[in-house]
Amino acid sequence: MPDEPQPSWGTPEGQAMVELLWGPPVPARRGPRQRLTLEQVVEAGMAVAARSFDELSMRKVAQELGVGTMSLYTYVPGRDELFELMVDRAWADRRLPDPALPWREQAEVHAHEAWRMYAEHPWLISANLWRMPLGPHVLDVQEDLYRVVALTGLEPPTVVRSAGLIESHVFGAARATITDTSVASRTGVGRDEYWASRAGFWGSYFTAERFPTMNRLYYAGGFDEADETGDWEFGLGLILDGIARLAEDA
Repeated sequence: MPDEPQPSWGTPEGQAMVELLWGPPVPARRGPRQRLTLEQVVEAGMAVAARSFDELSMRKVAQELGVGTMSLYTYVPGRDELFELMVDRAWADRRLPDPALPWREQAEVHAHEAWRMYAEHPWLISANLWRMPLGPHVLDVQEDLYRVVALTGLEPPTVVRSAGLIESHVFGAARATITDTSVASRTGVGRDEYWASRAGFWGSYFTAERFPTMNRLYYAGGFDEADETGDWEFGLGLILDGIARLAEDA
């Protein structure tokens, strides 16, 4: 970004959210000592979301902290703003790769750290990748991922798209896994039980004439190695292969 002073952009609400993420641009005025810190409020929100994201509310967070609901509004305007702070806090746990490694190995570290982050904080799948918080931890990770992909020498638009594709791939795979786990927990029906309960479909409705490719792949063992970890890592490998090929052709 240019170093020159920038015009004032955005809305008062948006600027207030940025200041919550980064802290006020000038020292806060002295006032009554607050009982809690913003970090404690965020941690309490994460604790509530870890049990059930659907139950995340200012009232539940207040109960977690043992304070009145209205007192929380002196720290954060509402649930949506609290969630942005929670997302940025979760991204703080992502380990950055060793810059001495080749770009591809560094990109793999980023992907695996993202996978671990979603596994530790399943509620993050409720975030919108296209509207990530402009928080310090989110931006630190994104900055490093752009740095890694830029090592390929690709043009800037391709670097940005490639980095976004890596993040989107992990997010999508994690979302599928976490959603399936959540459904199994809620219904008491695991994945194997789910498919076993519908086994009659194959004898009654599935025909090789209508689905010849699936039939051929099944008998050739095409579905035997499917698993959530292998599948997302296979996809990551294809993405990185594609980025490498683009770099070679540039």
